[in-house]
Amino acid sequence: MPRSRAQDPTVCGVVAAFAVIDGKWKTSLLWLLEAGPQRPGALRRQLPGLTEKVLTQALREMEEDGIIHRETYDVLPLRTEYSLTPFGQDLATALAPVADWGYRRLDRLVPAESVS
Repeated sequence: MPRSRAQDPTVCGVVAAFAVIDGKWKTSLLWLLEAGPQRPGALRRQLPGLTEKVLTQALREMEEDGIIHRETYDVLPLRTEYSLTPFGQDLATALAPVADWGYRRLDRLVPAESVS
């Protein structure tokens, strides 16, 4: 879904919301940042397969959308942390029922014979 859909006032609200978290990594990043501020390296270590380039791009887009805050500390070496904004916390709260539905769906996919 093009990022422009997140800012199009004529689309459905669900489409606008999902455009903000569209992609392979943004929901995982949102989930990790719910636990508190994280440095980029820590985020990358927790998500094997996520490249630095893609992480940087996703974080920039999420910051543009107002769901995360980037804090840079004036120390050497330079230290940067990302955290959820209140708007991002609202999004995480709104997605909690979707996550619950997803877990229920996954439970239904488990073959009955593997559950003892």
